[in-house]
Amino acid sequence: MQKRCDRNRKRSKRRAIFCPTHECVLDSVSQKYSLFADRAGQLQQRGISRRNALMLVADQSAVMLPGEWLEAFWCAECQETRWYHVRKQERDNSSQVTTYHLAIAPQELWQQVTGVIHPNGNPSVSEFTRKQSRMLRHNRIKDFNFTI
Repeated sequence: MQKRCDRNRKRSKRRAIFCPTHECVLDSVSQKYSLFADRAGQLQQRGISRRNALMLVADQSAVMLPGEWLEAFWCAECQETRWYHVRKQERDNSSQVTTYHLAIAPQELWQQVTGVIHPNGNPSVSEFTRKQSRMLRHNRIKDFNFTI
């Protein structure tokens, strides 16, 4: 029998996400960055049939991967922040516990995330514009050659 205070609790409980090396509870220090798939092979790796994966990618340019994201966590034992690829395993009817699988985020996954700054700058910006934006002095005009 549940206690009355457990039944009436509407606030969500803290996620039980543990450090893979120390098995202590990790504290989140960033927002969740959702993952998206833009190729059929990425969907096939997650158990979707080839035909359905091709149809999804053809229909939508990017498909959100439910239950997967990148997030930074602070470990009190390690005394450092690390970025992890988090996969949420849905609860089944018999169990009330949600489990999370953590892996250190590989570089390739950052290209499947939306809302983060590109590590090499915006690829659509020219090298000249990037160089000009980094200049601190007012003698930027020297880079332009005027012919009269």
